[in-house]
Amino acid sequence: MLISDPSKVAFVRTTLAALLLGLAALIVIVLFNLWLVREAGVYSERVNAARLQRTAIIDLQSLILDAETGQRGYLLTGNPAYLKPYLEARQNSEAQLASFLSIMNGDAPQKVDASKIIPLITNKLAELQQTIDLANANKRDEALARVKTDLGQAFMVQARRLFSVMLQRSEATIDMAVRDEQQSIATLRWVTICGAIFIVVVVGGSTWVVMLYTRRLIHAQKEIGALNQGLEERVRERTAELGRANEEIQRFAYIVTHDLRAPLVNIMGFTSELEESLKAIQSVFRPTDANGEVNPNDLPAAEVARTAVSKDLPEAIGFIRSSIRKMDRLINAILKLSREGRRVLMPEALRVDALLKNAAANVQHQIAEADGEVAIEAKVPAVISDRLALEQIFGNLLENAVKYREPQRPLKIMIRAHESLGRRIIVEIEDNGRGIAKVDHERVFELFRRSGDQNLPGEGIGLAHARTMMRNLGGDITLASELGQGTTIKLNLPKDLRPILAIQNGVDA
Repeated sequence: MLISDPSKVAFVRTTLAALLLGLAALIVIVLFNLWLVREAGVYSERVNAARLQRTAIIDLQSLILDAETGQRGYLLTGNPAYLKPYLEARQNSEAQLASFLSIMNGDAPQKVDASKIIPLITNKLAELQQTIDLANANKRDEALARVKTDLGQAFMVQARRLFSVMLQRSEATIDMAVRDEQQSIATLRWVTICGAIFIVVVVGGSTWVVMLYTRRLIHAQKEIGALNQGLEERVRERTAELGRANEEIQRFAYIVTHDLRAPLVNIMGFTSELEESLKAIQSVFRPTDANGEVNPNDLPAAEVARTAVSKDLPEAIGFIRSSIRKMDRLINAILKLSREGRRVLMPEALRVDALLKNAAANVQHQIAEADGEVAIEAKVPAVISDRLALEQIFGNLLENAVKYREPQRPLKIMIRAHESLGRRIIVEIEDNGRGIAKVDHERVFELFRRSGDQNLPGEGIGLAHARTMMRNLGGDITLASELGQGTTIKLNLPKDLRPILAIQNGVDA
């Protein structure tokens, strides 16, 4: 469906643009949320990894401190109960060192420092084991002397320094990940707020456009309603004017034909008197003398008078009478058309097939004389129309088919009727007569126009009369014909005449 109204085009374009903008905003927000979800996962992984590193560092540092505390308590007191923290630390040291290295492997800087801490922790544990072994061998003084060498203290100082660096690095990673996550959340918040504002603006603009277009539609509908109301009024006025004009034309035709007939009557009367006078002249005129002998002196004048009385005057009177009769027929035709225009149509339910069969029966004797036949296919519903008009139309068309048949072949008439769109009935009357030349297809519907050889009587009013009646019934008549092949007359008739009459009379159907 093509949209030609500029306002409709603008509305469609604006609405489409708003929808696209709103959709684009939603897509941006969704994509940004998906990105932030992915980033949040990355931040969470970073925080978890840093926290694991911090826990591993603290646990390993606590393990060494516990071992050192147990060793010092045992050396100072000689009580084996103080060895419990050391023994537990020593038992867990291998697994905890392996876990420490595994956790630090994912972070290159931490891995480097972890590789430095492992030897220090190993040496520290070895130093602690040596002192305990000496104490167990009753060499406590030698064990204390080894402690006083500060070798184990040197291992712990280096380890604490690396532990501190690694802890700071883990804390920095956690802080950075938290800051990045907070920044992402803030960005998401602003993107959501801006997107929501944008969508609200788009929806508001679309709503405004829809309301504006709706107001225009309502205004246009009101204007159309007013125009329709005015148009209906103008149609009624125009119909009334046309009706009055038609009545004036009909009255004029009646007056003209009446006034034409009056002199015709006078001419016919005087022609009759002239004929009577001619008879009198013929009876008294004698080109001979009283004895019945021809007077030679009067012979030339007598011959001229005889010729005038016996030949010229009767011939002239015959032409006058022939012209008068033709003019009388034409005037009668005009009066017939005028009366048809003034006749009130009487709609009633009619069976088209019955009307066609009745019309065919009326010309059956003529068809039989032409060795012809009529076939009717008219399975259509009843129509509401004027009986007299349809009878005259069907009868006129069948009479024409018989009248203008081709003498060299048997007459065949085919009548078909079927329903059409718009509650219409189509009636086709096809014959194999002499046909009508293409140039005359429309002219034959004009008054006093005929086609082909004028060797048959007629005034050329039949098809004009049929078209006038068809149009009064709200229909039309057309033809298709080929010279020498035949003619098909097509009638287009409404199923119901009453709405047509209501419009013609200026009344709502």
